[in-house]
Amino acid sequence: MTISPITLSNLTPTPGSRRRPIRLGMGEGSGTGQTATRGQKGQRSRSGDGKLVGFEGGQTPLLRRIPKRGFTNGAFKVVYQTISLDSLERVFKNKTEIEIEDLRIHGLVKGRKLVKILGDGDLKRALKVSAHAFSQSAKVKIEKAGGKAEIVKA
Repeated sequence: MTISPITLSNLTPTPGSRRRPIRLGMGEGSGTGQTATRGQKGQRSRSGDGKLVGFEGGQTPLLRRIPKRGFTNGAFKVVYQTISLDSLERVFKNKTEIEIEDLRIHGLVKGRKLVKILGDGDLKRALKVSAHAFSQSAKVKIEKAGGKAEIVKA
């Protein structure tokens, strides 16, 4: 007796592990006809019964009962994609001027979000780096290595 290898074409569930789905509303003989297991009357028996998340049956929902306090600046928050100096040193070995488009080409940033350079790692050579923002330590390290940190307007 040879055992054939398991492939996607010959996979089957263990016998008895899968049950047929119950088909609701398929006539009286099916055992699930007429009201289709929804009961007689009431909100859940009707079609279009979907209620929103947080609905509490007509009672004032919890979210509206609790007090609202504080302030959020979420709509105006500035989100940056961050890149370390280590990454710049590793990826751009034979380049002296680094612009945002170069970062996109090499896969360090995605899309059109703002870019911030962080001071993790060290620079061993002078680089002219263009980005939307720099951390204080990154700016110091770039200038210490003889390079220039240039801020680009968004």
